[in-house]
Amino acid sequence: MPGVLTPDNIGAFARPQIAFPESQFDFDTVPMGDDDLVAIGADLEPSTLINAYANGLFPMPMNGKKIGWWCPVTRGIIPLDGLRVSHSLQKHLKRFTIRVDTCFAQVMKACGDPSRPHGWINLEFIRAYSYLHAMGWAHSVEVFRDDQLVGGVYGVRVGKLFAGESMFHTQTDASKAGLVALVALLEAAGVTLFDVQWTTPHLASLGAVDIPREQYLALLAQAQNRD
Repeated sequence: MPGVLTPDNIGAFARPQIAFPESQFDFDTVPMGDDDLVAIGADLEPSTLINAYANGLFPMPMNGKKIGWWCPVTRGIIPLDGLRVSHSLQKHLKRFTIRVDTCFAQVMKACGDPSRPHGWINLEFIRAYSYLHAMGWAHSVEVFRDDQLVGGVYGVRVGKLFAGESMFHTQTDASKAGLVALVALLEAAGVTLFDVQWTTPHLASLGAVDIPREQYLALLAQAQNRD
């Protein structure tokens, strides 16, 4: 995809990650049962979030102020060598301009628009991930057309893992363009595992596949140099 691997975009994606104290929560010891939801509680401090991602978990809000931690029994990933770009999408990519980390909070807010079906991203999550972004751990790929933000995707990078969190679009193919750009950036950065949590028809059309939890955790260990 032209205009993706620019010095500004690559530099933004490779920003130094600010260290922080170890988390008081150890997700390495969380028992994995037969449900996608494996834990409830903890907090959204940077150390908590990074420890969770490094151990295969990700958070979503539950009723009240509780935080649920998920490690799906069947995990969705996009193999970086398995991205599928249709001929029509390839033509549409030329409409868009790609930027990285220029409006992270705006992308998150668009992903969390309450008018969207199944919206779950609340203000607490926007604040927590914006802090991760400021510390160099969370990134957004932004899709512009005529200088207007029309799509984007954001997620968290830990070692050679990139955990995609959510995406949005206001124009046809804009979120797909963001995903295509993200894969190019991940490959350039040496990332080996692109986690998309659960596979949807939208993601499957781009090459997402389902793998068992055990296989995902093995790939994650390799991405964290724990194999």
